[in-house]
Amino acid sequence: MKHTFAALLGVTLLASPLAAQETDLLIGSTSASSSHYGYFVAVGQLINENTEGLKASVVETGATLDNIRRMERGQIDLGLVTTNAVQHAVSGTNAFEGRPQDLRLLWVYTNAPQNVVVRADSDVASLDDLVGKRFNPGIKGGSTEATTEAVFNTLGLSADYVRGSTTDIVGAIKDNRLAGYVKSGAGQKLDGSTMDIAVSTDIAVIGLTPVQADTLREKMPDISVVNIPAGAADGIPAYRTWAFGVGVAAPASMDAETAYQIVSAIMADTSAQANAMASLKGADLAQMTLDYGTVPLHPGAARWFEEQGMDIPAKLKSD
Repeated sequence: MKHTFAALLGVTLLASPLAAQETDLLIGSTSASSSHYGYFVAVGQLINENTEGLKASVVETGATLDNIRRMERGQIDLGLVTTNAVQHAVSGTNAFEGRPQDLRLLWVYTNAPQNVVVRADSDVASLDDLVGKRFNPGIKGGSTEATTEAVFNTLGLSADYVRGSTTDIVGAIKDNRLAGYVKSGAGQKLDGSTMDIAVSTDIAVIGLTPVQADTLREKMPDISVVNIPAGAADGIPAYRTWAFGVGVAAPASMDAETAYQIVSAIMADTSAQANAMASLKGADLAQMTLDYGTVPLHPGAARWFEEQGMDIPAKLKSD
């Protein structure tokens, strides 16, 4: 009996710490000054409150390209990606030429119009007027920056690019050291950092011409051309610009059950994400994922979609 009790006690002592263990997850987000950062704080809370054995923490990063590289190095477990950049990464093209990344999509939460915002006194009335102007193409290392440069190259445009974080660039625009920048919108509204500029500085949004829009549709199929109605901010008329989806990806090596629990928690939420990002109120994240996804779903994510009886497009299915 003593031996049996001792053996059972030993098993209990060994098992208890293991039973209490949690899987720590690091979520790569973006600049803390971005409205998307607040969204990822909400995502982390949803995971912590609605999954079993998972503990998530959000880290500030340089957004999409930085997140993909960090996932490659094993420094984060999942992170913000744009649908165009993650497609480049998985296919081993553009910034990932010859280095395909084994990533899978978890979900898409918004479609991000890329807004060309300038000071109203910058003498910039069209994209062609940016030549020679000090201008930020997007947060350093992010997908906005890479996509802006690709768009400008495709359209034969140029500017005097100035690199930096969102905080640095916002300050430089306010101080009239830059003509403007490109910033992802919050749905069909201007981003919080842009609204911060607008508090003290008159701004304008520069749209694509019909010819420029047609050129992008023909030569850059990895992005979309969208029409933004009047009201993106007070006094901003309707305009046309390029866009891509914004979502969350993880390495294919992520445990399927972990991915399933994360996606289940996100899709079951009815308020936290919309409270963090107002443009998500009433948004159908599941349908948005199927519509804007460009790489295969993680098997754990695919399981959730299949349980809902939703048809997964061929491009989102793993081979």
